[in-house]
Amino acid sequence: MNIQIINGPNLNLLGVREKSIYGSADFESYLAELQKHFTNITINYYQSNVEGEIINKLHEVGFSYDGIVLNAGAYTHTSIAIADAIAAINAPTIEVHISNVYKREEFRHHSMLAASCKGVIAGFGMHSYRLAIESLLLKY
Repeated sequence: MNIQIINGPNLNLLGVREKSIYGSADFESYLAELQKHFTNITINYYQSNVEGEIINKLHEVGFSYDGIVLNAGAYTHTSIAIADAIAAINAPTIEVHISNVYKREEFRHHSMLAASCKGVIAGFGMHSYRLAIESLLLKY
């Protein structure tokens, strides 16, 4: 099974930025934990601060991978283009957020992506990624 994790803008700064919201761990360290936990799954990681690059990655893996875990960061609330890319591919996509977006600013309460995704997981810190991968393993 091949899973692609895609992180959007500013998530390259995890462990450094706004530790009270995002914690002190960097994503690469957490990725190593995920890979140890899911030994029977190939987990690939990609991060970009550029909307078009995220769309290109969705197109690249969206027809051959078994699932995508996407934290589009602030693009979640603004990008119709990413929503269209998710709708156009075959791989089930889970939208994730480290923080509980509903406890934050009002503009974060609406996702442009959610309707195109299989599901949304938010508010469980880095464990949101693990929960998303576990949900991709479920057969509905």
